[in-house]
Amino acid sequence: MSSYDYDLFVIGGGSGGVRAARVSASLGKKVAIAEEYRFGGTCVIRGCVPKKLFVYASQFHEHFEDAAGFGWEVGESRFDWKKLVAAKDQEINRLEGLYRKGLTNAGAEQIDSRAELVDPHTVLIKATGKTVTAERIIVAVGGAPSVHGALPGFEHCISSNGAFHLNELPDAILIEGGGYIAVEFANIFHGLGVKTTLIYRGKEILSRFDQDMRRGLHAAMQAKGIEILCEDVILNVEKKAEGQLVATTKQGKILEVGQVMLAIGRSPNTKSLGLEQAGVAVNERGAIIVDQYSRTNVASIFALGDVTDRVQLTPVAIHEAMCFIETEYKNNPTSPDHDLIATAVFSQPEIGTVGMSEEQAAKAFEELEVYRAEFRPMKATLSGRAERMIMKLIVNAADRKVVGAHILGHDAGEMAQLLGITLKAGCTKDDFDRTMAVHPTAAEELVTMYAPTYRVRNGERV
Repeated sequence: MSSYDYDLFVIGGGSGGVRAARVSASLGKKVAIAEEYRFGGTCVIRGCVPKKLFVYASQFHEHFEDAAGFGWEVGESRFDWKKLVAAKDQEINRLEGLYRKGLTNAGAEQIDSRAELVDPHTVLIKATGKTVTAERIIVAVGGAPSVHGALPGFEHCISSNGAFHLNELPDAILIEGGGYIAVEFANIFHGLGVKTTLIYRGKEILSRFDQDMRRGLHAAMQAKGIEILCEDVILNVEKKAEGQLVATTKQGKILEVGQVMLAIGRSPNTKSLGLEQAGVAVNERGAIIVDQYSRTNVASIFALGDVTDRVQLTPVAIHEAMCFIETEYKNNPTSPDHDLIATAVFSQPEIGTVGMSEEQAAKAFEELEVYRAEFRPMKATLSGRAERMIMKLIVNAADRKVVGAHILGHDAGEMAQLLGITLKAGCTKDDFDRTMAVHPTAAEELVTMYAPTYRVRNGERV
């Protein structure tokens, strides 16, 4: 008989924490999971899911325009922001209910409260002041948007969290940041009719992505009417008496907008969590340091997901949770595999990518073959839209293995998922060449690029 109240206590009700709690409970373990906000975590409540719903909403104005080229006559259209928010909230409520139902059915106890560590086996339930003990503890509290407290006027700004709950759409918005969150919201707001400006300190948006994808998306966004200011930052934000915001930039620009959104990164949500009391080590960013099995330096405490700052993606947190189950409860030591993770940016057009960028591969291999196609998608021929797709394969010339695949265009995220399987399997360019094309599709370009567009030797294009 265990001397602890629980076999496992999970702090944080996001995707990783819920998966660990639910599966552990289904194995017969006595499990409790505490969440201070809502079950589902960032992804379900104020991240990937509501964002994707907003992406869909923002695309309809282009769909209506495109319809004319295919013989449709579309009448006057109107958009109602409050209806979208209400519909989004209804779906989020449904999903949270499913998360809770899964935990209940598995026999995991749900605690609606913040929980903090007291020592290696003890947790404080803040709502009641009660302490409980557990043989093992998982910290899966995720991350939170950086608020940029050093920015004069930061209190007038919103983060991605606030963007989901605006009472009304602004007439204009300024978004600071160049990562996927900033880029996706710039496209969302623009598509909903908001005058949108994106400001980023770097030379080009989406650092760490392949340069062709970055430049191609930048050009496409500008062509739509989104203003992009690179190598610039906001110096201060002032609120006028009538509620409008005035932002001044380092390059001397003055922008008057209805909202300023800061999307300058996310930080591990570890403040005041009791980590120091329990002896858990963190890095300079406050992320919990873990080994290959998600163990902290304290034997009884584990950490999963964004709070570890390894790879900030929902499927990764779920994967890490399942590896925890295999290692701790099935006597099958399994470390999370963070290699070759397919990624999508739900910009407009989308980016789908897996593996190395050309720039990364050029540093890793002596010689590369680069296959690149840029073309107008079939749908655009009748719609009249001047959009372009870019597809790119990076191949190690020595063994013909495909080490990177990158797509800019409609459904790029869907294609990236399948390419993830292909690259994970170690397929070569010859395997691509032997694969029959599905015609007419955009994806057929991936298997019909037979000759290299160019080569990269010792880091230089030749």
